[in-house]
Amino acid sequence: MGKGKAPRRTLDSYTLRNINKTIKAGDCVLMRPAERSKPQYVARIERIVADARGGNVKVHVRWYYRPEESIGGRRQFHGSKEVFLSDHYDVQSADTIEAKCTVHSFKSYTKLDAVGNDDFFCRFEYNSATGAFNPDRVAVYCKCEMPYNPDDLMVQCEGCSDWFHPACIEMTAEEVKLLDHYFCETCLSEDPKKLQNSLASSVDLDTKVDAKKRRRR
Repeated sequence: MGKGKAPRRTLDSYTLRNINKTIKAGDCVLMRPAERSKPQYVARIERIVADARGGNVKVHVRWYYRPEESIGGRRQFHGSKEVFLSDHYDVQSADTIEAKCTVHSFKSYTKLDAVGNDDFFCRFEYNSATGAFNPDRVAVYCKCEMPYNPDDLMVQCEGCSDWFHPACIEMTAEEVKLLDHYFCETCLSEDPKKLQNSLASSVDLDTKVDAKKRRRR
């Protein structure tokens, strides 16, 4: 008669000696990739189990996929720290955890004063079999009608509240940063008075840019 499967018990938490961090269900972690040349895997811990003696600790995880790991690949609007919560579950040794991290909501991520190496954000759930996303559509901005990428500088129109990339409105990032007011072409065509304000801002902008150039000479 073969031996029965050794009973395992669920742990409320577990301290990783290699990084001196305590993990629990719900925490997000960075895990050792199969190839050291690849970036660390991002996962959310669903459950922690151990054998009867508290050894051989395993973590049940739900993987986050990076855009390049999805069927459609990385697209222009994907942020450098963006990940997708997948339907891919797995069991891994706790020893493969290399660090804890934080996966923020998209809204929370955009409000961070500084983004660290252990900060990520998620705005989509991802079906690894079909390549489908939930939600299947998000708000788009600018003339290019692209979803917002938090890595990109954008300027907001004071009339319609839409956001625009500097290149899409034929401006440089430096010029946009110096703007006091901005109205898009559509809003300016609907209200000529806004044009006067915009032109005044443009004159002031030229003065600021020229003065900045002079200081650099």
